[in-house]
Amino acid sequence: MGLTSNKVLALAVLAGVLLFAGTVWLWPRLAHGGVRAVLGRVGLLFATQAAVFAAVGLVANQSFGFYGSWADLFGRENGQGVVVDHASGATGGPLRVVGDRKVTEAGGGRPEASGRIDEVRVVGRTTRIATPAYVYLPPEYFQARHRGRTFPAAVVLTGYPGTAEALVDKLRYPRTALDLARAGRMRPMILVMLRPTLAPPRDTECVDVPGGPRTETFFAKDLPEAVGGHYRVSRGPGNWGVVGNSTGGYCALKLAVHHPDVFAAGAGLSAYYDAPNDPTTGDLFQGNEERKNHANLWWYLKNRPAPDTSLLVTSSRSGETNYADTLEFIERVKSRKPTRISSIILESGGHNFNTWRREIPATLEWLGGRLGGRTV
Repeated sequence: MGLTSNKVLALAVLAGVLLFAGTVWLWPRLAHGGVRAVLGRVGLLFATQAAVFAAVGLVANQSFGFYGSWADLFGRENGQGVVVDHASGATGGPLRVVGDRKVTEAGGGRPEASGRIDEVRVVGRTTRIATPAYVYLPPEYFQARHRGRTFPAAVVLTGYPGTAEALVDKLRYPRTALDLARAGRMRPMILVMLRPTLAPPRDTECVDVPGGPRTETFFAKDLPEAVGGHYRVSRGPGNWGVVGNSTGGYCALKLAVHHPDVFAAGAGLSAYYDAPNDPTTGDLFQGNEERKNHANLWWYLKNRPAPDTSLLVTSSRSGETNYADTLEFIERVKSRKPTRISSIILESGGHNFNTWRREIPATLEWLGGRLGGRTV
């Protein structure tokens, strides 16, 4: 049974309840002195607390999508890094669909009524990075009257470590995009949903690591190329956007700033503005000061020509640690034409899924207004 399985969660909760009840029932028998009684009390307390902690941890993981598997949890997931080769023929292209799922049961779950979510595997043509992803296709994609229509697209990124499934099930990007389009608040668009962790368990912060994974190149070049070669994505400048939360938010802003010819807009939900240096990242720059500065959005916007792109940042006055930095970032970007800056500032909201769900509808509406040549 997988880490995110409801059966695992139910068993952990059941074990906690039974051990608690057993502790209450057996405690009088173990109340007397003696080594066996003391060891019995210690064992019951330890087992009960372990079961309760496991249940709480599983609930938190289900809610926030920190880890997707047991291997991911214990740092043993390493099969989705840089690949050397891949099969040829029909299954060897840069993007391969391996499954699909419904967005909603409305209209019987038919794609032409509610769209479709494809589960795909992407292999970067130039970086040789392989990663899973989900692709949301709006209902118009399948409707006969739109058979020749192309659509703008957006890359949607999780935080670190994150799971791509959380973008679908917890943050509800496809369902939100569908509802907004039905209400006429945004144009139908394709969403490419994945996590920025392309060489797990390492957090590469969407950086081209010297001698390591070239994750920025993957997102800026290989991913749009692979998706555009398989799906009907609008061609030409101004048709791709990128959005993410936390680490994914930093990546989204950086990709839009570094590659305005690819990404017409980038939205960072609860983003930070410089790549961290900690045990999860390792040495991303190998002592190269120029690469380090390049990844620092404060430095880049001050020392490089202002990019012709649109940026959106979000925070909250109470609950987010990036509030002061976000206000300063807005002020700095305002003076850097032609870069455009917008914001969503909540009164309160922590660094969590509930806060991001409150920001996503307005973010997608903003993003849709800036793709396909629009700059509303």
